[in-house]
Amino acid sequence: MVRWVRPLSARPDETAEVLGAKAHGLVTLHRLGLPVPPGFVVTTEACRAFLHRGRLPDGLHAELTTAMGGLETATGRRFGGTRTPLAVSVRSGASVSMPGMMDTILNLGLTTDATTALAAETGDAWFALESRSRLLSTFAAALTGGAADSGVLARRDTADGPARLTSEIAAIEAVIERRHGRAVPDDALAQLELAVETVFSSWDTPRARTYRELHGIPHDLGTAVIVQAMVYGNRDEHSGTGVAFSRDPNTGENVPFGDVLFAHQGDDVVSGRTPTRPLRELGAREPAVWAALVDALARIERHDRDACYVEFTFQSGELWLLQARPGRFVGGAAVRVATELADEGLITRQEALLRVSPQHLRHARTPRIAPSAQADILARGIGACPGTAVGKIATTTDAAIRMAVDGPVILVRPETSPHDMAGLAAAAGIVTARGGAASHAAVVARAMAKPAVVGIGDLAVGPTGIRADGRFIGAGTLVTIDGTSGEVALGSPGIVTDTADAHLRRLLTWADEVSGDQSEREEAERLAAAQAALRQARSS
Repeated sequence: MVRWVRPLSARPDETAEVLGAKAHGLVTLHRLGLPVPPGFVVTTEACRAFLHRGRLPDGLHAELTTAMGGLETATGRRFGGTRTPLAVSVRSGASVSMPGMMDTILNLGLTTDATTALAAETGDAWFALESRSRLLSTFAAALTGGAADSGVLARRDTADGPARLTSEIAAIEAVIERRHGRAVPDDALAQLELAVETVFSSWDTPRARTYRELHGIPHDLGTAVIVQAMVYGNRDEHSGTGVAFSRDPNTGENVPFGDVLFAHQGDDVVSGRTPTRPLRELGAREPAVWAALVDALARIERHDRDACYVEFTFQSGELWLLQARPGRFVGGAAVRVATELADEGLITRQEALLRVSPQHLRHARTPRIAPSAQADILARGIGACPGTAVGKIATTTDAAIRMAVDGPVILVRPETSPHDMAGLAAAAGIVTARGGAASHAAVVARAMAKPAVVGIGDLAVGPTGIRADGRFIGAGTLVTIDGTSGEVALGSPGIVTDTADAHLRRLLTWADEVSGDQSEREEAERLAAAQAALRQARSS
């Protein structure tokens, strides 16, 4: 009999092909003794069955009921209950990482009665209602293909905040019924089944298919669904959420790097809609959480023998890890990490050579806008992916696709979302007004090795152009972006390329030692020869 659901404490022989890479990583975190919210996984096999039949597979309902009962026992809470209610997150997780391409549902199980119970339990009606509002908003985005803008702006620090949230909830529910044709169920288990269907369906959305085609990912893999007890980053002033790299993804420097938001939930960080704070601020505001995070990053690095990326939430001063994967650095950052990991004894020099591709080498000497150039700097933001790109401004995905036929374009958006995937693919570089170094735009740019600048605070983007530094610049204007300095310049100023640093010189010396070839050929060829020699030796 086929089993569609697995616990997160799965046996070591459960593969990423079955559990998905995200859940497989969570299992590893469990084994390392790191804090992971309890939960279970609906396998990729169930997704493939759903996509084939157009409905959830037989037997899944019973397995979900049983698994949820186990989660209730583990947490001491009741799913959708009227006392100490349990809510869960429902996340996608394919065997190959597809950041932001599929749907996520948070706070699931907050029915009308459960929301009332959560308000009574915590004494915080605003928190409970905001959590339900977020649940409905994510469902609205998934079910209707766009965010549900209720027009209501509710704030915690106003007396009418709960009343305004109640109005917001009613408005979002009306949008869902109007656009989707039916309401979100007010039954927790029915919500769960709808959420699993929604995440499975998002595997076949145009944005997800475009991403797979760009990265050579087969369309028939399917995604797993990870269900975990909610950790509320919006619970109080000692709660929050963030993303962290164990090393700086722009330079490879051995310091934690990332973004954090206080009193928010995770989708606020990755969406780019909310201005984030540098990760280092976590140390000043929540030293115990910071210490636990730094320790976790170090333990994951030692286990994986590689730089890592984690997503985390902290609730009332307690840290929880939601995802961990390799850092996937590019260019000079990849070179520095590989050589320093070898110096630290975590990998051998041969392994360091195999981890740096010829493509990394081509980007290792980073081009930048020349400091001496008489550049007309239009705006400055956060450098999110090193390198320079020159192109004409396009302010929509459709415009980027159309204009790219005639030459390079720079896609400029308030923030990017998975719906911009085709435009991101067409663009030579990316600029956003909002978002930090771990926003959707930054993550996708690094995956594609495209220069990117994010978080330009005074940048306004419209259909006919952009406004920055008090100037209006029309769409189609030529600009240059510097993904290291975070500068956006008008026209095409002078560009300089960094000379080979000590890490690159050392790596190339190792390559020559392995390949036995001291000729003066191109650096990429030298490293490729070293890698070929190593692979041949390994296979013999």
